[in-house]
Amino acid sequence: MIFTIYEIFNSNAALALNMRLEEAKLRAAEKALKMVKDGMVLGLGSGSTVAKFIKLLGEKIGYEFTEIYGVPSSYDTEILAREVGIKIVSLNDYFPDLAVDGADEVDRDFNLIKGGGGCHTREKIVDYSSGEFVVIVDYTKLVTRLGLRKPIPIEVLPFALRLVIRTLSRLGRAEIRRCKGGKLGPVVTDNGNFIVDLNYGRPIEDIEALDRELKSIPGVIETGLFYGSKVSKVVVGYPDRAEILFK
Repeated sequence: MIFTIYEIFNSNAALALNMRLEEAKLRAAEKALKMVKDGMVLGLGSGSTVAKFIKLLGEKIGYEFTEIYGVPSSYDTEILAREVGIKIVSLNDYFPDLAVDGADEVDRDFNLIKGGGGCHTREKIVDYSSGEFVVIVDYTKLVTRLGLRKPIPIEVLPFALRLVIRTLSRLGRAEIRRCKGGKLGPVVTDNGNFIVDLNYGRPIEDIEALDRELKSIPGVIETGLFYGSKVSKVVVGYPDRAEILFK
């Protein structure tokens, strides 16, 4: 196969960007790790940046940390946490001292859109129940206003799918999320529900009011809108450093 100079350039540029993002995620994970103290119960979010945090944490268990407990927000996170030696506990037994989670978008008031991985319902329960909620992201996740780039993920009871999509269509383009990469059919959450992505298409003026409106629709389980009032700080990773943002 013969590649053009244009295709080679684009491929190299994409590879370089991906490497920068991976470094940025790692820097954020390293910075957040400094907030962990031995004996803590941690709320463990989901996503690629949190996965790096969990792996780094696992490397210190038995050395810097002797007892670390985790409340995972997804099966994927639970499997990884167990693999690296984190003791898994239930939210019914312990409320986390600190929750560390990622985000798809973060605005200047620390409001978030989450749910790109479809775990936002359990993430919100774990994050909001924690003594402190810290968000770790790479620099590309920072936005001025929510609602323009990323859709709002909404977990929906399958029985109510048609009703929810019809109602959401009054607010924007609503579509069921479908699997990619081989498996056919809709994405099914760890709770056995579907995900509907609402492409809002305009800045979100009042995140709490919109969240209440969406959850008033019969069949909506939870939304991917997280309030900034729940977030204590945001750790932003860059390829060469990480910064902690405070309110």
